[in-house]
Amino acid sequence: MFEQTFKNIDDILHKDAGCSSELDYVEQTSWILFLKYLDDLERTKRDTAELSGKTYTPIIAREFSWRAWAMPKTDEGKLDHHTALIGDDLTEFVDQKLFPYLKKFKTEASGADTIEYKIGEIFSELKNKIQSGYTLREVINLVDELRFRTHAEKHEMSHLYESKIQNMGNAGRNGGEYYTPRPLIKTIIKVVAPRIGETIYDGAVGSAGFLCEAYNYLLSSKELTTTDAVTLQKSTFYGKEKKSLAYIIGIMNMILHGVEAPNIIHTNTLAINLDDIEEKDRYDVVLANPPFGGKERAEVQQNFPIKTGETASLFLQHFIKILKAGGKAGIVIKNTFLSNTDNASIALRQKLLSECNLHTVLDLPAGTFTGAGVKTVVLFFEKGMPTQKVWYYQLNLERNLGKTNALSEADLEEFVSFQKTKADSENSWSLHVKDIDPATCDLSAKNPNKKEETALRSPKEILEEMHALDKESAQILNKVMELL
Repeated sequence: MFEQTFKNIDDILHKDAGCSSELDYVEQTSWILFLKYLDDLERTKRDTAELSGKTYTPIIAREFSWRAWAMPKTDEGKLDHHTALIGDDLTEFVDQKLFPYLKKFKTEASGADTIEYKIGEIFSELKNKIQSGYTLREVINLVDELRFRTHAEKHEMSHLYESKIQNMGNAGRNGGEYYTPRPLIKTIIKVVAPRIGETIYDGAVGSAGFLCEAYNYLLSSKELTTTDAVTLQKSTFYGKEKKSLAYIIGIMNMILHGVEAPNIIHTNTLAINLDDIEEKDRYDVVLANPPFGGKERAEVQQNFPIKTGETASLFLQHFIKILKAGGKAGIVIKNTFLSNTDNASIALRQKLLSECNLHTVLDLPAGTFTGAGVKTVVLFFEKGMPTQKVWYYQLNLERNLGKTNALSEADLEEFVSFQKTKADSENSWSLHVKDIDPATCDLSAKNPNKKEETALRSPKEILEEMHALDKESAQILNKVMELL
């Protein structure tokens, strides 16, 4: 039922002049879903308070509650068509009253880690793009059918929302930057193996895939105590995101996965000067897939000791700096980082090898990221001691990856198994630091164990050989005829 509701919402938004892409569909669905989620959350908290004989004070004032403006109902539980807003009246209320009211939460909240602050920040970053109040009414009616009360309902909703984010990536253009394949994320988390009590950070949070999957991983890692549950809610997951839409999607994704007030900040991570990062700012675990191929301005580069316009290289410097001593990281980066010959890349590889133990490099095949033609690797490292030996695993599949043939967890099972012992195989090998050229620190993933495939000859070569054999056969036949 939920899946069909999502599809119906997309079909309705497709007809609205204000929504022109999958990105718009997700954004507009997100703010309406968020307000419905808040209504269900308020009802759950009110019911819990009543059971314990307490009084619950709502977050949202009555006139701006879901049941007042979006879904006023009759005593029979049906939409009250006499009081429900529609058409221009609905869009005017949303644009001129509802959004301004919700924006004020940001300045009035007691702190950035509260749901009130998240409400204010979300509605400061977006606007209602649905131009027709009749379209908006149809979407609201459908969203009202969705429920966020039970764990099972939230789990199904989070799964569907992830599918919408994936569709954005498959749609091409800039949608792909929000979606990292979940099998890859889950595999990275298995290798890094965070524990409850450790802080987990993603400075390029996007749709919060790493934080959501880390939350799921820790939920199932042990029998949780009450303290553990509070720790996961309040003081485990942290992120930063520069782009407004990604920030909103990331917040919504974490909420649907069960984190009530995500510690995600809307800011440019690279605007932070590395010299200003203190011990209190550091994290135990970094999981991230920073943007590929971006170019940063000169003033941003001044925040880093190694100056470069390459966004991913600046992010990698940030991640190394913000890790605690002994901290662990799993970072996706373009495979060209391993061998680029520019001074900044060489200096960054030298820094990584001298300050961290780069223990594992996962070399991924082309097509891992749908819609992106770049090849990538995953760097796994621990901060605090220099690298002695790098273990490589090259993922070689017997099929080409693409939209209809995506990467799966099963594809990565051998990597996870072999990584525990750093075993050598046809697809894995080790490189000792003493064998790395200190002048270039080239870390290219050159597999010495892979069997060389016999090169296929071109049609021209085959025809030439056939012609030569025919000629030779004719000569032999002539000699035989002469002897006769």
